[in-house]
Amino acid sequence: MEFLHPALALLQETPALFIGLILVLGLLVGSFLNVVIHRLPKIMEREWHAFCAELAEQPAPLGETFNLLKPRSRCPSCAGPVRAIDNIPLLSYLFLRGKCHHCATPISLRYPIVEALTGLLSAYIAWRFGASWATAAALLFCWALIALTFIDVDTQLLPDQITQPLIWIGLLVNLGGLFTDIESALIGTIAGYLTLWAVYWLFKLATGKEGMGYGDFKLLAAIGAWLGWSMLPVVILLSSFVGAIVGISLIVFARHARSQPIPFGPYLAGGGVIALFWGQNLTQAYLAWLH
Repeated sequence: MEFLHPALALLQETPALFIGLILVLGLLVGSFLNVVIHRLPKIMEREWHAFCAELAEQPAPLGETFNLLKPRSRCPSCAGPVRAIDNIPLLSYLFLRGKCHHCATPISLRYPIVEALTGLLSAYIAWRFGASWATAAALLFCWALIALTFIDVDTQLLPDQITQPLIWIGLLVNLGGLFTDIESALIGTIAGYLTLWAVYWLFKLATGKEGMGYGDFKLLAAIGAWLGWSMLPVVILLSSFVGAIVGISLIVFARHARSQPIPFGPYLAGGGVIALFWGQNLTQAYLAWLH
């Protein structure tokens, strides 16, 4: 690993270069996250159909290979292939004026938003933590939260394919005490899951309805594994407060039906990002206010 030392030293001595490189990397990852957000729910749906067919002792449905890499990206309207030049983060969207190269169908604004969000958040992480292992870990954590946020908005699902590995990676990261000690991470994992599990059952017993999904339990468990149990109150309070404001606003101003569920995952993810950067400061400010 000695050959990495000069490069690391250069990045540490020139933070602007490091931040710029991570910004570009974040934009590229944001483009890939758009693929994950769009395709992973469809992959899960295909797996469910195949499983149901197996239970019914029927042949699995046939179709083209479909995963995160195949088939090649194409326009959902005309099925025209997306050229490599049309896949440059942000720039391609601006160059194409937000329309498909083949049929001029408008491209969802979601794509540049995810790319810009991922790039800017990645650059902030690089500025905050510098050229360190903390930056690498925080990037992975935040990228996963971005993917989960938009998948939950679209489908009200938080895939196990992301939440479960995120739990284990958080525990591994904290074996060396990167963000918290391993005991706090373990307690955070258990407490994160059980807290929302208890809320779920209390709500169900009181109303007969399910107030949230098991994916929310796993997401909070993952945040606890990464940040430790002491950050869970910050995450829960922030996500509940913002979620309540957004939910009431949707009902009052957007005529959102009260019976129509609102995904909670984005608020948990947002609370997790805020706790990563400012959780300690918020906790100390709150304790000082109490005294």
